[in-house]
Amino acid sequence: MARKSTEKLGVRGAADAPLAALRVFGDPALKQPSRPVTEFDGRLEKLAATMMEVMEREDGIGLAAPQIGVLSRVMVWSDPEDREERHVFVNPKIVALSETCSTEPEGCLSVPGVTVEVTRSDEITVIAQDLSGVERSWTLQGLRARIVQHEVDHLEGRLILDRATPEERRRVLRELRERALAEGS
Repeated sequence: MARKSTEKLGVRGAADAPLAALRVFGDPALKQPSRPVTEFDGRLEKLAATMMEVMEREDGIGLAAPQIGVLSRVMVWSDPEDREERHVFVNPKIVALSETCSTEPEGCLSVPGVTVEVTRSDEITVIAQDLSGVERSWTLQGLRARIVQHEVDHLEGRLILDRATPEERRRVLRELRERALAEGS
């Protein structure tokens, strides 16, 4: 399918769809790096609103634009302690990672029904722009830091399976294959 006219504005994809479809494992959009956003306008606001709708509809706490097929560096997330506190990060860049890391199970809306043990830094500093293009910096810890690292991975074309041990990856792929075969019967 042809790209929408949003491509020339620096926002690539289906931001005009009222309830965009969530892309799942196997979709090539999930493995492609996103491009920086260059235009901060109504289309970007609409993309962010659509992403928030999809995140809420899917009961997630984070979503990156590639997960709805838009290859732009945009992510949304809600604070795990206050789901009403929502954030939009445009062109996020992690500029500092703590040496202290934790390994925790992570799920992903684009790899439904499975969790994978992922090691991530306990604290990060991220620089991102808001919907107006204003750049800010945040230092995040714990689950907030994990959410942002997870979504930035999506913007780089990485999934949780790419962070898994080979054994974990084989286990999850086997589980997904078995589930697909059972659904196809």
